[in-house]
Amino acid sequence: MSEGSLAGATGLAAVLFAVSVGLGVVAVARDPAVGAEVMTLFRDQVASQLLSDSPPVLAGKIFINNLSTCALLFLGGASFGVVTVLILTANGLLIGAVAELVRQQQGLLFIAAALVPHGIFEIPSFLIAGGLGLLLGQELIAEWHGRGDAAAGAWSLARLFLRVVVPLLAVAAVVEAFITPAIISMIA
Repeated sequence: MSEGSLAGATGLAAVLFAVSVGLGVVAVARDPAVGAEVMTLFRDQVASQLLSDSPPVLAGKIFINNLSTCALLFLGGASFGVVTVLILTANGLLIGAVAELVRQQQGLLFIAAALVPHGIFEIPSFLIAGGLGLLLGQELIAEWHGRGDAAAGAWSLARLFLRVVVPLLAVAAVVEAFITPAIISMIA
């Protein structure tokens, strides 16, 4: 695997994710009821479990949640990339829908305060994990056609996941638990 192939796969993951975010935004802009349903689901499934925790516990929960998502993105490559693509698009749709609804209610400054501090670490880790998943799928396809060793390729990709994605997720979780709430409270 070359740096160029990782960059290309991560770029493809970014395009899939960005298009999905855009579709989520458009869906809520056209029908705000969609956003209300997504926000209710998000609040019930995610936010309600996190809001009562202390920052250190919250950071741990965020890290585990994001690590499991990124691990699924990477390991989803074992489905020849299908699961990776589904997770990228589902998360993009969700984030786009929630962001548009919050933008309508709170404005762009609030969105920036809520996403940028930890997002500069979390989003690249998510996209790199997606790129690694797409490369894993590519490794499997190459072996299927007799042109590669998927196990060796998977091992190389897993080491990169551990060296790059996991540290980014750890930093993102700490920032999201300790810094993002302080920035949001200054804006709100």
